[in-house]
Amino acid sequence: MIIFTLMNKDLPQFEEDADDLKDLLQQFENLKSGQSNSFLDEDSFEQIIDYYDEQDQLNVAFLAAEMGISQYPYSALLLIKKAGLLIESKKYKEAIALLNKAALLDSTDVQLYIFKTDAYIAMNQHAKAVRVLEDQIEVFEGEDKTELLLELADVYDDWEEFEMVFDVLRRALLHDNNNEESLHKICFWTEFTGRFEESIRLHSDIINEHPFNELAWFNLGTAYQGLKLYEKAIDAYQYAIAIDEKFDYAYRNMGDAYIRMRRYAEAIDILSKHLEIAKPEDVIYEAIGHCYDKQRKYTQARYYYRKASHLSPTDDKLYYKIGLAYMAEENWANALKSLQSAIKFNKQSSDYNVATGECYLQMGKYKDALIYLLSAVRIRPNNAKGWQCFMRGLYVAGFYEEALGQLNALDPKISTKPVFQYYKAAILFRMGRQKEALLQLETALQRSPKLAKQFVELDAELLQHTSIVDMLGRYRSSLRRKK
Repeated sequence: MIIFTLMNKDLPQFEEDADDLKDLLQQFENLKSGQSNSFLDEDSFEQIIDYYDEQDQLNVAFLAAEMGISQYPYSALLLIKKAGLLIESKKYKEAIALLNKAALLDSTDVQLYIFKTDAYIAMNQHAKAVRVLEDQIEVFEGEDKTELLLELADVYDDWEEFEMVFDVLRRALLHDNNNEESLHKICFWTEFTGRFEESIRLHSDIINEHPFNELAWFNLGTAYQGLKLYEKAIDAYQYAIAIDEKFDYAYRNMGDAYIRMRRYAEAIDILSKHLEIAKPEDVIYEAIGHCYDKQRKYTQARYYYRKASHLSPTDDKLYYKIGLAYMAEENWANALKSLQSAIKFNKQSSDYNVATGECYLQMGKYKDALIYLLSAVRIRPNNAKGWQCFMRGLYVAGFYEEALGQLNALDPKISTKPVFQYYKAAILFRMGRQKEALLQLETALQRSPKLAKQFVELDAELLQHTSIVDMLGRYRSSLRRKK
């Protein structure tokens, strides 16, 4: 009810402004048609030009500018307005000439230099744009100086001189260390350039002067976070939130810092507060789901992944994560449903095909499993993990000859990895070629004894062979002696 009253309180003023504009436009029409009793001052011409420019009626805006200048030939304001229209029309040299003329009449309008800068950037003459701004930055003071510095930062951005963008924004903050736009922009460029130490010094100085500037505290936090000093980052974010309890980005970044410290319960608490004060976002729900996943609370993890998927229904990785959460509980059928949804949106994911193949393998559907595992290695033929899963699938399905043939045909860069030597040993044992198998197992143990668990995980029944147990025992004893 209060909102409704406040909205309607300003309505008469809005209607009055609209009526004034309507009257101005009518007077302009009268002037165009040659009615002698019509008169417009400079400010009125400015409003008319802006109106038609905003309506994308550039020709009418040009006409208004020409008529205004003919009536007020020494108006720098109208010359600058016309120059802006020329820039929109890509007539950059004409615009610069007009701006030079306007500067002779009034050199105190900041917009004159911003338009000239825009024209030089459009002509890819960034050095000239920089010179224009640098010549004026020391002339102006206060907000005008800040505006020119921010424009200079944009020039360097367009020029792809990214280190200079940071330098100029620092200059802007040294001039006005409480300027919101400068503080917002330098946060991004600190991360982009990696100049975290300088940002920490800069924002620490700002905080000393303005201890209740929440943006400065936030930027200090992001700089600490960039250096992986998460505890200090969290402290800074907490100050930002103490000043502004609805500072949603501070909650978001604090949650990320807690996640990186593996303090998942605290991350959940902070990210839940973010949801209370800000519009729900898929990334926040996903992050909370990730935290529950890491705590092995898979039901809660799936709940939040689903909340995220409702906001982003075509995000395949969310269905994949739901599938993995089911797989962790060995709920293969439900995992399969989620993984198939992921594949529907992204058929070219090796990981999705591997996980789907694993589900089918666990369900004893070997043919289906091998179809997906084969797809995975075709998508990423140089990925050792995919080949390992495919070999395991062939082995579990009992296709030993096929598995051996595939191993022998593999690229040596992959097949010579110790894990594949363990797999080859297991395959040879199952094929009854025990001498070759023992030689292969011994080679694998010599190269990487720690990976012997891969051999046992592939087929624990092989431990029924005394020769295998004796060989594994010798290498375990050797490892213990080395330690």
